[in-house]
Amino acid sequence: MLLEFRCSNHKSIKNEITFSMLAGSDDTHEKSLKLHNGMRILRTAVIYGPNGSGKSNFIDALNFCALMVDKSMRFQPGEKVPQSEHKTSEEGDASSYAIQFLKEGIRYAYGFTVQDQEIAEEYLYYFPKGRQVKIFERSGQAVTPGDRYKSSFQQSLNVLKENRLFLACGANFSNVKEVEAAFLFFTRDLVIYDSKKNNWMDYSLNLMRRDPDIKKIFLILMRLLGNQIRDVRIPENQTKRIEAQVVYDQFETDLMTEESDGVKKLFEILCPLIDILSKGRVLICDELETCLHEALIYQIAELFQRTSDRFSAQLIFSTHDTSLLDSNLFRRDQIWFTELNEERATNLYSLMEIRNVRKTENLKNGYILGKYGAIPMRNKNFWEEFEKQIEK
Repeated sequence: MLLEFRCSNHKSIKNEITFSMLAGSDDTHEKSLKLHNGMRILRTAVIYGPNGSGKSNFIDALNFCALMVDKSMRFQPGEKVPQSEHKTSEEGDASSYAIQFLKEGIRYAYGFTVQDQEIAEEYLYYFPKGRQVKIFERSGQAVTPGDRYKSSFQQSLNVLKENRLFLACGANFSNVKEVEAAFLFFTRDLVIYDSKKNNWMDYSLNLMRRDPDIKKIFLILMRLLGNQIRDVRIPENQTKRIEAQVVYDQFETDLMTEESDGVKKLFEILCPLIDILSKGRVLICDELETCLHEALIYQIAELFQRTSDRFSAQLIFSTHDTSLLDSNLFRRDQIWFTELNEERATNLYSLMEIRNVRKTENLKNGYILGKYGAIPMRNKNFWEEFEKQIEK
């Protein structure tokens, strides 16, 4: 489970921002929390803000961390780390990333900085029995293992380069189970989905074809969501694009050529959702509402909120859909906002940080009226000014 993420100097994010999935003092929807060793952990969070305010860049920063852990071992000698600084950053300014998470019931803290397109610093700690234990710290090419790991990383040190994360080196060239666990959090547990870039359709249909239980749950969910689909027929041994027939009581349709974008989007995301929920992964989505009705987004959020305490899945997503600003669905500490400051740098803050927001407040109206910020400024004289310009 994701506990906290901090980053700085990444695209529109200049000064450090902090995002937390640890519950605040709000005492509503307590049953929706995951309890672990005294921590109250949120299962869902939603991020609002005007276009260009940094919602996507926040998700991109998380994605950058996951990709670096997964791919940096493939970097060739001399290849530069793809650093994405804020436009007003000065030469030599570092970009930093820090994340805390739970893996197999143990809390980990991991972070690294990129400076001049090289890895400048890196660390990994974990907290068995609640006390911090150093696994390694890194400064440049110098790595200092923790006391328990003095002789564990010799092969890993042999493959370390200025463009490779030591976490990736250690996961591939050591037998330290804590390093492998942290590596797998980024490569398996952290699932980042962008509706504009990702297409999970083939994955979903393959999953249904291979696993009858997944298909059964998918059909149940579709019916619960109001789609009276009786079956899905997926031919075996397909070599090109996967095809599927959707079976209703009276007729069949071809999924790709005859079904609506909304139904196709459900086919694309529901099987990954089932997999993520059952395996306790963290799903992070940019603009989840694309091609989905607002009522379906509401129900998907409820799926994560209402899972039993033995499950650990989380959902974090950005949206423009104000109908989801509902105190019956979200606590105040689950609602986050992005906006640009005078430097055109992203500020990130939660509704809990805003004073005088009542638990029973109409959050949608408050947001639309600009009470919480993070909304495009409306010019009352917009049309008059526009007409003047086009008449010139």
